[in-house]
Amino acid sequence: MRAFEVFRDTYGIPHIRAGSVEDLAFGQGHTAAADRSWQLDLERVRGEGRVAELVGAPGIEWDVFARRALIEPTAQRAFANLSPETQAFVTAYVEGVNAGLSPAPEHEELDARPGTWQPWTPLTVFLVQHVLFATYPQKLWRHHVHRHLGDEGLSWFRQEGMPLSGSNAFAVGGGRTASGRPLVAGDPHRLFEAPNVYAQVHLACPEFDVAGFTFPGVPGVQHFAHAGSVAWAITNAMADYQDLYVEELDGTEERRTELVEVRGGESVRVEVVVTPRGPVVVDGEETFSLRTASYVGEDLGFEALLPLLRARTVGDVDAAFAHWVEPVNNVVIADSTGTVLHRVAGKVPVRPLENRRLPVPASDDWVGWAELPRTPVGTDGVVVSANQRMSDDFDRIGDDFACPDRADRITELLGDRRGLTVDDLAAILTDTHSYAAGGDLRQVGARYIGARDALVARIGARAAFDPLRGGSPYGSIYDPWFHLLYRISRALPRGPELSDELSDELGDEVDEGWPHRFHPLHGLEQLGVESALVDALHAATAVPLVGDNDCVQAMHTVPGVPVCSRGPVARYVWDLADRDNSRWVVPLGASGVPGEHSHDQLALWAEGRLVPVVTDWERLEEEGT
Repeated sequence: MRAFEVFRDTYGIPHIRAGSVEDLAFGQGHTAAADRSWQLDLERVRGEGRVAELVGAPGIEWDVFARRALIEPTAQRAFANLSPETQAFVTAYVEGVNAGLSPAPEHEELDARPGTWQPWTPLTVFLVQHVLFATYPQKLWRHHVHRHLGDEGLSWFRQEGMPLSGSNAFAVGGGRTASGRPLVAGDPHRLFEAPNVYAQVHLACPEFDVAGFTFPGVPGVQHFAHAGSVAWAITNAMADYQDLYVEELDGTEERRTELVEVRGGESVRVEVVVTPRGPVVVDGEETFSLRTASYVGEDLGFEALLPLLRARTVGDVDAAFAHWVEPVNNVVIADSTGTVLHRVAGKVPVRPLENRRLPVPASDDWVGWAELPRTPVGTDGVVVSANQRMSDDFDRIGDDFACPDRADRITELLGDRRGLTVDDLAAILTDTHSYAAGGDLRQVGARYIGARDALVARIGARAAFDPLRGGSPYGSIYDPWFHLLYRISRALPRGPELSDELSDELGDEVDEGWPHRFHPLHGLEQLGVESALVDALHAATAVPLVGDNDCVQAMHTVPGVPVCSRGPVARYVWDLADRDNSRWVVPLGASGVPGEHSHDQLALWAEGRLVPVVTDWERLEEEGT
């Protein structure tokens, strides 16, 4: 049995210490299993394409997709290509998971038990989180519009400003802060899930001492962390690194048949088809294959994990992210010497520009990897990344970036201010000014959102949009990208007239009530499985939220839907002068098991408050549990 220690702070956040890297990885896996047993088990079966074995018929569609998309085989090949040191690190984590797993309340409700992890399972978990996170579902949507409405129809739905996910990350040089050292702040915007998609963790061994956010099921910290003398944060760079090809299958492609076992039902046979470009992910009236950087390179970027943990300087973090593959991210890095850097990390293929827009005829047209943007930031400078097109260099990586509203607002709030503190940056993260609404949503929100939604409903009722109703024709897993009213709402012009003149015109159609209510999606709910646990979750967590899609506090809304299921799944401010002066928070809590720490950070998060990052081991030994 490997040796490690775990201390819990006031919020139940785990602080794990061990005598070696591998013992620490084991301890992190063991602790993740204790805190998130159900979440880890669900992510494992998602990666293996075996959800239906756990929950029955509601898992079939995902399993068919996972098998066809080669999620687990891609992870297996990527694991085999890892260096021996990284393989040992990941394997030790898996050993910890297997040693710590025990039935969660969800398992008991389903009369099931958690299964066994394989050495490559963390890579499948990471791929599950990101295979639908990039551009190819957007290309399916565009193809659907173009097929029915042509180029004119595509022009109705503006491309720039349409992403379904995003984040904020910004850094301030030491010349602008009260301490004279840089500050880094941000928040990732993703689907609200229960348990949360990110977990706070503090990891220490003789080689490093790092606090940050991790994907449960993946060792180390990946996207946001403070290593003492250096800190980093990411946003989605909105790069295009996935291509869809129109295939005309002729029998020369690889084919095999797999069996999806269904709990309480008959097994389903799945034909897995692999073309020279990649696996077929849509097969029916139309056939599309998917080509991704991770599939082509047989690499999921896990060689970055240990160098990130060992990083001491901006240069170290920069070098670690040279191993990154996908998702392609903006990375904001700062260290205690005052160095600040922005870079894009990952792999973007060089190929014809038309590949970025729609599915294209099958061809072998990838000819290398694009040079990615990078920009040093001066002592008196700031860098703001909010998924926008940050410079002309971004033309090399994609076409479809976020509307610049969030980035513009953060830049406006920073202005030429000096003496900035952690509290100042934390306040910016909860700003609710909307350029589209023409004011602060705390004042104009209900009227504006009601007017906008009523207008969207009117537009969406037009006969011209009839071919776009009914969700995705390629399966319900793509429905979020095919929500017609959301698409229309994001294509509306900006301006205060929607909250003023238009709200008067629409009159009784405008709902005066504030529409936002926190609604984290439990895994069983996402699968359509009825559960008393899910009902209890929503009864306990239905807090009101303020903000909208274009606000810094981006509580994403869908017209006609009274709940909010997408937004900031974490917030943080990293202080390079004093790590224990840093702050962080998540929407729910550290634990996935109902109890003291399952949602004890929710009220703080909803109110815009952050909790201290505690990394002093003497204090943890005295106060921790």
